[in-house]
Amino acid sequence: MADQLSPDEKYHLIARNLQEVLGEEKLKQVLQERELKLYWGTATTGKPHVAYFVPMSKIADFLKAGCEVTILFADLHAYLDNMKAPWELLELRVKYYEQVIKAMLESIGVPLEKLKFVKGTDYQLSREYTLDVYRLSSMVTEHDAKKAGAEVVKQVEHPLLSGLLYPGLQALDEEYLKVDAQFGGVDQRKIFTLAEKYLPSLGYAKRAHLMNPMVPGLTGAKMSSSEEESKIDLLDSKEDVKKKLKKAFCEPGNIQNNGVLSFVKYVVLPLREEFCIKRDAKWGGDKVYTVFEEIEKDFAAEMIHPGDLKASVEVALNELLEPVRKKFQSPELRKLTNSAYPSASKTKTGGKAAAGGDDELIPSRLDIRVGKIVSVEKHPDADSLYLEKIDVGEPEPRTVVSGLVAYVSPEELQDRTVLLLCNLKPQKMRGIESQAMLLCASIEGEPRRVEPLDPPEGSSPGERVFVEGYEAGKPDDKLNPKKKVWEKLQVDLKVSGDCVAQWKDKQLMTKLGQITCKTLKGGNIS
Repeated sequence: MADQLSPDEKYHLIARNLQEVLGEEKLKQVLQERELKLYWGTATTGKPHVAYFVPMSKIADFLKAGCEVTILFADLHAYLDNMKAPWELLELRVKYYEQVIKAMLESIGVPLEKLKFVKGTDYQLSREYTLDVYRLSSMVTEHDAKKAGAEVVKQVEHPLLSGLLYPGLQALDEEYLKVDAQFGGVDQRKIFTLAEKYLPSLGYAKRAHLMNPMVPGLTGAKMSSSEEESKIDLLDSKEDVKKKLKKAFCEPGNIQNNGVLSFVKYVVLPLREEFCIKRDAKWGGDKVYTVFEEIEKDFAAEMIHPGDLKASVEVALNELLEPVRKKFQSPELRKLTNSAYPSASKTKTGGKAAAGGDDELIPSRLDIRVGKIVSVEKHPDADSLYLEKIDVGEPEPRTVVSGLVAYVSPEELQDRTVLLLCNLKPQKMRGIESQAMLLCASIEGEPRRVEPLDPPEGSSPGERVFVEGYEAGKPDDKLNPKKKVWEKLQVDLKVSGDCVAQWKDKQLMTKLGQITCKTLKGGNIS
């Protein structure tokens, strides 16, 4: 098909449904001489959802226009973005993304042999690339780096240096992938303009940039991997699709921030070239549209009912998802999914994510630290509680209220090193706010037995406690109590037969060694 298109026709196909193009004249000039080379990158973080069909449909357009397209699985970017993907899961996430992206492309009839797939760490760890990172970091100001990543990199109260590196690496990818243009969402515009500003300073060509609009999610805001109610997962069942579409924001006559309408505009019509509104004969019967503006006009005039629009989108969406679902029914891909996203199960009742900010429910989200008890006394209003001041490496000790009175004497606790969970929401206990939880082993029975957990000898206040294999993860700033993250992780915290603290048979450790308790073999930890 591309051989039969003029350069102007190719450009029209490349640019249709885009929100913005930077470097239009450069693209047209390249198309006069040869086929365009471009890339689309995706950070391998949360599970891809149906909004990924939007860039997939554009990739189909690029191929029809004869473009040479590279798909970058940006694994290093996934780690740099506030460690959205733990280091130990990067390789598995890349494999998952590759399988699911290929399944989506096959679902819409894109020939995979015309695409080039690249993993970021295949070249981003090379000597040349690393030197360019240093060269770029000597030119880009902290202000420019922070501004560039503001709409892409996760924003937190205490940002990491890695988030400032992210935009520069994305700029360098354009040179190392040897492309004419980069394609992405309009939320990446500031990264694109940073690339245009700084690549020439390194002696590299300024590239063009193609930007998709951000498609509204089901709630009317941006569709996000971390907001379960805003998205339909690629592996959701037909029943889940129906349930989520039924709840989707789709106010009669309202065409603003309407995720259902947007899906028709950016996915269904470009791929199918027509869209059928299915409805009862008494309401006019089925109607086929080939131009989105007519659908939008009829919906705004309330000639299309939201229920009919949702039902028709449901049919089209399930047609796209069915090949993906079938592919992922294989034992190998089921195992890959569970390994790449451990404990990322969704609570089917209510459709909310099992974890707080991210899909994964992993122990690195817990801020467990070594503490030293600097004072201990009875709670002034409760004889069964201790009031402790515990040094956790901060300017001031934390106030902790614990129920250890019946199990441990004040003398045993004084100056003892212990373990504290520091990112729970503070709770008032008999009028005094407890700022952390003292972690103990316990065995139920008559009598109940409780012992504080012991860090390795020589541990210092503030040292981080981690689960073996999850060393690289970053704790949540605060655990959301509504998500029950601690409660769901706590059920797998146990003491082994050797008195070693474990989570799912993996040891709790500091840099000095294992976390233990004195006598409570097989006990629970809370």
